Amino acid sequence: MTCQYGILETGVPNTLQYRIFVTRNGTSISPFHDIPLYHDSQEAVLNMVVEIPRWTNSKLEITKDEILNPIKQDSLENKPRYVRNCFPYKGYIWNYGALPRTWEDPNFTHPDTEAKGDNDPLDVCEIGERVGYPGEIKQVKVLGILALLDGEDTDWKIIAIDIKDPLASELDDIEDIDVHMPGLLRATKEWFRIYKVPDGKPANKFSFNGECKNKAYATQVIEKCSNAWRHLITTQEHGIAVTNTTMEESPGYVTHIAQDLIYDLPVQRQSSPGLKVSSMDKWYFINEA
Repeated sequence: MTCQYGILETGVPNTLQYRIFVTRNGTSISPFHDIPLYHDSQEAVLNMVVEIPRWTNSKLEITKDEILNPIKQDSLENKPRYVRNCFPYKGYIWNYGALPRTWEDPNFTHPDTEAKGDNDPLDVCEIGERVGYPGEIKQVKVLGILALLDGEDTDWKIIAIDIKDPLASELDDIEDIDVHMPGLLRATKEWFRIYKVPDGKPANKFSFNGECKNKAYATQVIEKCSNAWRHLITTQEHGIAVTNTTMEESPGYVTHIAQDLIYDLPVQRQSSPGLKVSSMDKWYFINEA
């Protein structure tokens, strides 16, 4: 049977109670543990979970400590967190999300970055033209990777494109992006460098002098993080919820989820969203940091 992915929203958008559950064939699943990493048997096409659509500011992310790992809005000072508009960018400049069944192991120090993993699934910047939606499962092909250093952690950013994008057939590796999308990689590095500056934090740094590594290197990182996830799903480390409906050999495997274990909020969201902070319309002009 062909998988039909969908979403189920609970709570009110722009509040800390808002949740987006991913469903498959009408049943709630974990976007972290239940969706295959690879969409095809050749491992050329990967599944990606969209968390944040392009041009939006809400810092949505897969939860690690809640049953079935729904998508929620991150918090800052006990309020919903938003990413600022750093001129000339408006919110995120790609569809941003994660690769399922991957995990950046905080116990592993990568020899090239000399920094440990950030304890999250691998992040993805999907550069296709169609704007996605939170909880969407996109099929993408990998083009390269950027090594952001977030404090003392390695925070890899996979660069990928939706296989249905008009340019997908023209892009096979990292160097093709500059040919067909000139300026995008430069903007990607600059966006990650400055996006936290309006919140009073220093500019971010990178390994490899901020240069993106190619598809082959990215594939090695993905394989390493996939192996780390396989260890995670059998050990329940670092406070990560591993409840799932597909991995029978894991301690978190269940055949079904009782609805009252998932939803302590009305299944149908309220019609009016919560208030979005007015500063999301503000431009921030960043001096050289």
